[in-house]
Amino acid sequence: MLRRSLLPMPALLLAGRARAQGSGRFPVVASFSILADMTAQIGGDRVAIRTIAGPDVDAHGFQPRPSDVAALRDAGLVVRNGLGFDAWMDRLIRSAGFRGPVATATEGVTPRAMSARAHNHDHGGGGRRQAHAVGPGSVPDPHAWQDLRLGQSYVRTIGAALAAADPAGAETYRANAAAYGARLAALDAWVRAEIGTVPEARRRVVTSHDAFGYFAAAYGIAFLAPQGVSTEAEPSAAEVARLIRQIRDERITAVFMENMANPATLRRVAEEARVRVGGRLYADALSSPGGPAPTYEAMFRHNVGLIVPAMRQDPS
Repeated sequence: MLRRSLLPMPALLLAGRARAQGSGRFPVVASFSILADMTAQIGGDRVAIRTIAGPDVDAHGFQPRPSDVAALRDAGLVVRNGLGFDAWMDRLIRSAGFRGPVATATEGVTPRAMSARAHNHDHGGGGRRQAHAVGPGSVPDPHAWQDLRLGQSYVRTIGAALAAADPAGAETYRANAAAYGARLAALDAWVRAEIGTVPEARRRVVTSHDAFGYFAAAYGIAFLAPQGVSTEAEPSAAEVARLIRQIRDERITAVFMENMANPATLRRVAEEARVRVGGRLYADALSSPGGPAPTYEAMFRHNVGLIVPAMRQDPS
């Protein structure tokens, strides 16, 4: 959703143009690395993007710095995820006195529900909140980018927000968003084909925290995690023991860490279940430019490239 500025629109556009003159590009602030990459793919050379929680940075409970406040003061558009994932962004916006447009990438997405007990994101206490319909005792799962079809919804929302905030580039943004959306649709088809090579009974994956709910629902894989949805959550001894038994009983071979999670618990699980940790998945943040998942598209190819062979392994 593009939240309108409290300034009259002509004043907003003049301010945005003035800010853009310094670098010749339209200034955008994105809350975390996945949104920054999406915005870069759509904006191309027209935009200058500042990422608050950058590559390999945990956006759960992130604490912005004073320099981040200054970045927002110069922005022509702010892009956030919503659904409680980056609620700290609301506090940052207030601290900066930012009165320009804010695009919420999950606007229009029907969220999955997850147990409120397992969910430990910081909702920011009093910031602007999206309306979302979930049942009693549940909260919305914010990781909607893990379904590439919903990723295409993100692209449409961000593209429309850029076109509204920087009308001079609207044609470029729309064309780039259409081309990017088509690439994501093709990638979605590839993911489905790859997973289709694995027998349904073998589609079980253990990860270090529960960020793959949308991926599981979209692509037919069961994800199990010793941690709750937050990287800050600690599982109980009973939960860990139950997971170890399940790995043994179901002969699960796909066990992975994530780049944002504490590896200690999963290492214990793997050791006691006598399975090998198959590598590192990227869920809530991209890798650095030299890493295996520097873009949203590369993240999916990397993760699927690890998950599918691990699920195919002979458990004997």
